[in-house]
Amino acid sequence: MKEKIILVDAINAFVIKDEGVFEEMHKVLEQYSNRKIVLTGANDEEFERFELSKVPYEIFTLKHNPEKADPEYYKTLLKHFDLKPSDVVYFEHNENAVKSARSVGIVTYHYDKDKKDLAELKKFIDENINN
Repeated sequence: MKEKIILVDAINAFVIKDEGVFEEMHKVLEQYSNRKIVLTGANDEEFERFELSKVPYEIFTLKHNPEKADPEYYKTLLKHFDLKPSDVVYFEHNENAVKSARSVGIVTYHYDKDKKDLAELKKFIDENINN
């Protein structure tokens, strides 16, 4: 069985505005040998403003065309990496993007950017990474 890829929400999850990479989350993600892909809608200006070039994983963006709240974003992502929804697990802070990802069959966890509950995030990954 192929190892699942962890899809990581960029802004307001893995990347915190004006702070950069959320190191505690990075430590959690580093416990997994799985490939990680950071998903964003950032355009070039936002890419620079949020210092996304400093993110330690590969990044996928469609530069707001479409947004992550549109299922086409995820269909394009899967096609780009030649993946099926069952090949990935995803966490995302935006509820509309969560619904959008789920609508194409991606197992998705709604990450509360204010709670920053990394124990719950790890539990979600642990429960879904080998299914």
